[in-house]
Amino acid sequence: MRSVITERDIPAQGELKIAIGAIVTPAAREAASTRGVRLTEVAPDQLSALAPAEKTVALGSDHGGYWMKEALKPVFAELGLEVRDVGVHEETPADYPDIAARVAELVASGAATRGVIVDGAGIGSSIAANKVKGVRAALCYDLASARNSREHNDANVLALGGRLLTPTMAEEVLRVWLRTPFAGGRHAARVAKIAAIEKRNFH
Repeated sequence: MRSVITERDIPAQGELKIAIGAIVTPAAREAASTRGVRLTEVAPDQLSALAPAEKTVALGSDHGGYWMKEALKPVFAELGLEVRDVGVHEETPADYPDIAARVAELVASGAATRGVIVDGAGIGSSIAANKVKGVRAALCYDLASARNSREHNDANVLALGGRLLTPTMAEEVLRVWLRTPFAGGRHAARVAKIAAIEKRNFH
């Protein structure tokens, strides 16, 4: 499937590397021309290291979520997102706090715009990820919780229970979570209060 470059993909300046054969919409070409952005075609296998942070999702799981993590990867590709898989890479015992921290730190640093973690129940990973400043991890178990976590809380990390959700439900939750924008407005002030809590000194 050829990737589609839209106006939203065009940066403010500089150069945008796109896959050979990618479809560039007329609006995208106009935006590139207006902003002086050069579109450079490269082989598709060279794009993995070039994906901009806003299109990168950090992905990880412990052994309890390994198979679901692997099953969900095609969803990211379909939506034009680049995955940074921090492990595990086989179904061997692993400690979920370690994986959750890796995913959360990539999001907090800006290397990835969102993160997805899968463990047996999703609870432990969400707790661990929320210890990283700037991360708002949400354990979602249905479409309503996925939508709410994005619209109201601007969640930037999704935690899933690999042993509690069916593969079909997990995929549906992921799709809704990835596609739902933050509503802003009155919710922005509340999210700002979450950030303010992180800055308090309890010592």
